[in-house]
Amino acid sequence: MRQDWVLLLGANSGMARAIGRRFAQSGYNVYLASRNTEELEKECAHLEVKYGVHAKTLFFDALDYDSHDKFYSSLDQKPEGVILAFGILGDQKTAQADFMQAKLILETNFIATVSILERVARDFEKRRHGFIVGISSVAGDRGRQSNYIYGSGKAGFSAYLSGLRHRLCKSGVSVLTVKPGFVATTMTAELDLPQKLTAQPVEVGNIVFKAVQKGKNTVYVRPIWRLIMWIIVHLPEWLFKRSGL
Repeated sequence: MRQDWVLLLGANSGMARAIGRRFAQSGYNVYLASRNTEELEKECAHLEVKYGVHAKTLFFDALDYDSHDKFYSSLDQKPEGVILAFGILGDQKTAQADFMQAKLILETNFIATVSILERVARDFEKRRHGFIVGISSVAGDRGRQSNYIYGSGKAGFSAYLSGLRHRLCKSGVSVLTVKPGFVATTMTAELDLPQKLTAQPVEVGNIVFKAVQKGKNTVYVRPIWRLIMWIIVHLPEWLFKRSGL
């Protein structure tokens, strides 16, 4: 049995589970970390039975920054890779009216990621190997009126991953930024999403695994999103301000 472990932070979402299953399929043992450990226990059992790997449930609170060092230090075996999949979409209009909601969105999607990944980065840098995957968003490519609070958190996260990649490449550690676009998950269940632009969780899992194996830097799950966001990013400001994006 393979001895390598991956740590999946925010493991309860459909997308995160699909990523965990894809790595387990290739023989990785999996740490599943989230606040809802009851649901994770069921997923652990599924991974062990179906893929014959070890899986372990861990309690992890992304916003409890003081616990992050102890959380990572207490791992029985340090992981070969860390996949950060937690985040919240929130509601733009609610966040505009209520700063505490805006703060929650920004902290979850950016500040919390820095807190835990800096701890991981120090370990990987010292060991001189490993990989980090951050699930960011196309929403961070350019601020838009429809989701700029969520988007600004993801923009910060993408910039952070870029800097982390620059820093850690000298130590043989890879950092992958994933921009899924629309994904059919519970977080987007109430949205009317275009089918051609919406990926399934298993699709994300496959793309992430292949991108890690190839040592890629940034990947859009569906290539059409790269073109869409290129157009949006390069729209002249005068024209962009007239749009309803």
